[in-house]
Parts: sequence; structure tokens; C-alpha cells
Amino acid sequence: MSDTLTPDVIGRRVEVNGEHATVRFAGVVPPVAGPWLGVEWDNPERGKHDGSHEGTVYFKCRHPTGGSFIRPNKVNFGTDFLTAIKNRYVLEDGPEEDRKEQIVTLGNKPVETVGFDSLMKQQSQLSKLQEVSLRNCAVSCAGEKGGVAEACPNIRRVDLSKNLLSSWDEVIHIADQLRHLEVLNLSENKLKFPSGSALTGTFSALKVLVLNQTGITWAEVLWCAAWCPGLEELYLESNNIVISERPTDVLQTVKLLDLSSNQLIDENQLYLIAHLPRLEQLILSDVGISSIHFPDAGIGCKTSMFPSLQYLVVNDNQISQWSFFNELDKLPSLRALSCLRNPLTKEDKEANMTRQLIIASIGQLKTLNKCEILPKERRTAELDYRKAFGNEWKQAGGHQDPDKNRLSEEFLRAHPRYQFLCLKYGAPEDWELKTQQPFMLKNQLLTLKIKYPDQLDQKVLEKQLPGSMTIQKVKGWLSRLLKVPVSDLLLSYESPKEPGIEIKLENDLQSLRFYSVENEDCLLVRW
Repeated sequence: MSDTLTPDVIGRRVEVNGEHATVRFAGVVPPVAGPWLGVEWDNPERGKHDGSHEGTVYFKCRHPTGGSFIRPNKVNFGTDFLTAIKNRYVLEDGPEEDRKEQIVTLGNKPVETVGFDSLMKQQSQLSKLQEVSLRNCAVSCAGEKGGVAEACPNIRRVDLSKNLLSSWDEVIHIADQLRHLEVLNLSENKLKFPSGSALTGTFSALKVLVLNQTGITWAEVLWCAAWCPGLEELYLESNNIVISERPTDVLQTVKLLDLSSNQLIDENQLYLIAHLPRLEQLILSDVGISSIHFPDAGIGCKTSMFPSLQYLVVNDNQISQWSFFNELDKLPSLRALSCLRNPLTKEDKEANMTRQLIIASIGQLKTLNKCEILPKERRTAELDYRKAFGNEWKQAGGHQDPDKNRLSEEFLRAHPRYQFLCLKYGAPEDWELKTQQPFMLKNQLLTLKIKYPDQLDQKVLEKQLPGSMTIQKVKGWLSRLLKVPVSDLLLSYESPKEPGIEIKLENDLQSLRFYSVENEDCLLVRW
């Protein structure tokens, strides 16, 4: 840019040596002659001061080292949308191609042209574009009115992240020319809101809007949503958003909402979005949440909140109480949960136990941390849960005879699914609830009968095996005993408590205890 300044530079987004900033001042800074731009950097470590020089405040910054003074000719104010597309997507012809002459007829008059084929080829390339990625291409404006609509009428997906767009007015000028626009990514742009009302129909076809790291507020989100009557996915990561009001007549079609890394969001704010009718996926990673409650639903009941929510992501939060997962069981449609890297779910030697407890706590869950919950894993988790808290259940007034059950309110709050598990599998028997002996090898051995259903000549064997022994090691021992390759062995087991039900031991890395194998069970070996 030249050293000549125009009045409209204030608020413009600029790029200097790869760093982005916003112009906050334009003018003279004595005693040095000539025009200067005062800019506030996106990265405050790039600056030198807070907008002051020798005691005079020329502009203000949010960070004490966020500002700098720069000569206008060092600043890139960006390019227009259509030029950026041509720079990235038009295949340039060689010199010989450009010099070709062709005779065309305009009306009744023949006209000699140069480079006509090249021009037609460029127009054809642009008109076929449906997906455009212009990330970090210094796009600052729409360009000549109507130019985008004429050159690129079929664009459906646009990535304009990390550009120099400074206002929604420019975004609207671009989008208004893209009538088929379905996906728009405006992340990492700092956008001022329009001076007037939005253009009717501007985003009528938009389904996906990405506004990560834009500094947008919740009120502005709702204002945007009014332009997008068919919006299905909305991404709002890292904006310091506070959900301040309930959406009314907006966001009603949204199926996915990403609020990750908005640290000011709390449990009470979530109630304001709890009645979005079509919300199926809610991403709340790294928001600092530690608890959630659905006060409209009692123990064993379903909440009216989040009626369509199927997938919840709460990674990287502060979840440390099991009551969090008990409450999630109240969500009527929840089928998938991701809860990695929380105090209660950190990857350690007890990670498998934690997974089993979560599965037992949320009855309708089908996927946990992107791993499918198979029926046998659910059965094992629920049986182990029933057994692990059996003594507590009994002390709280539990009884094998349902008519004599007098469970305390405290136990029901802590274990809301326990009664259901008793109905599903039967109440735990007294012999199951014997106090766990100290951790010694002799107390961890399981006495098992080993049978060979397909080998009638093999005698039934009784053997003591550690409950912690993996299926892989059991197969290794049997391979040496029977002189049969490990790869040929198929294992399952039966319990005398459930005759006729055979449980396959398919995961070689899991232990006998994982499958709830107990004393006096029968190990079935086939090959």
C-alpha cells in the first residue's frame, strides 16, 4: 500500500509479514514525519506497546504489548474474493496459447480476437467450482458487484478462515452472490456486525456455519442464526461465549452445536439451549464443566431437556463425580458419549474399570469414547456393577424379596440404575456379597472345570487359574497342554447360575475377570 491514507482504514484487517492485526489509528506520530498506522496485533507478543507513544495515547489495546506503529507501505490490506479464487484455481496457459488468434462473429460482424480460448477456459474452470478453500489468502472484500455470481455461480462450500475480512457487510456481499452456498467457514476473522439489517435470503441455503475464534458473542450468534433458516451445524469454538438468552425462533433446525473451549459456559447456561428440538450432537470439550443436573426428572425418569441429543462430547473437562454419569442416563436419546481426559476418566491402570462403571450407569449407551459397546461388554459391566455395590445395597435396605425392599433415598440417588439391574439379572445372593479377601494370589485364583464339547474322548479337567489371567495366556497354556495351535482354539464359558447360556471369550487381551468368570464356572474349549 502507498503512504496515502484514506479515512476508512480504521477497523480494517491487515497482514504484515504473515501476522494479522486490526488498524486502530491512522495519522501522524510526532516527532517523526509522515503517516503511520497504529495496529493491534492478534498475537499480542508481536507488539511493543499499548497504543501510547511518549506519553500520548493514540489508540488503546486489550494487551499492554499488543500495539505497534507501522508505515502504510508495509501493510497488506488484502485482495477481493474473486481475485483470490482466480489466483488459486485458474490454470494459466502458456505464452503461445495466449497469442492464438481466432475469428468470432458478433452480430453480423467478424471480429479477430487474441487469447479467446484462454478466456473461455478460465470461465469454464470457475463456473464448475463447487468447493473453494481460500484459507489465509488475505481476502478482505467481495470485489466488483455481481462479479462472483457471474464467474462462480455453482459454489456450495467456502473456507474463508484466517483472512482479512473485517465486517459482516463484506461477508454478506459475497454470500448474496452464492445462492447455492451450503457450507461457510469464517473462523479466525474479526468481524464487525452489519451497519444495517441483513439481506433477506442471503444465507437461505446455508447448512453449516463455522465461526471458531472470531470473538462473536451469544447475542451476535442469535442475530446470525436469523439469517440461516435451514442451519444444521454451528461451530463456535474458542470465543469466550456466555449463553445469555434462550434461542427463540432461531437455531430450531440445528443438529450439531460445538461450544468447545468457551471457558465461561456453566451448567446453568446449558439449560438455555436444552430445548432445541433437533439438536443431536453437542460438543462441550474444554469448557470447564464439572457437573450437570436435570431437575425436572426424578430417579429412574427421563428429562424433557435435550430431547433429540444422541451424541455428547465432554472431553478435557473437570468431571470428577459419578453423579455426572447418573444424570446422563436421564437423557432420552443419548446413544454415544466421549469423556476423555477428565479427572474421573484419566488413562491409567483403572481405565477399564472406569469404562465399565460408565457403561453400567448409562443404560442406553451404544458407543463410549468412539468404541462400540457390544452386548457382552454391557452384560459384564452391569453384572460387575451389581456385585460391586451389593453390600452397600443390602446395608441400605435392599432385599432379595422385592416386597421387602426398603432402599434409602441416599442409595437410590447414588445408584439410580441398581434396582433396574436387580430386575434384569436378579437381586444379588448372599454368597455373592462375601467381603473381598486381601489381595493375595490364593484369593485371586478361580477353580474352573475345563470341558471339550467337540472332543468326547478328552476328560474333564479341574484347574485353578488367576482371575487376572488374559484369554491369550489361557490359550497359550491350553495349546501346550493339548498340543493344538493357539490360532485354532476357541474359548467360551458357562455359569451354573445361568445354565444353557454360553459366553464367548473373544478378546485375547481381556482377563477372565473382565468376562465375569467366577469359581465353579465351566470353561469350554473347541478347536
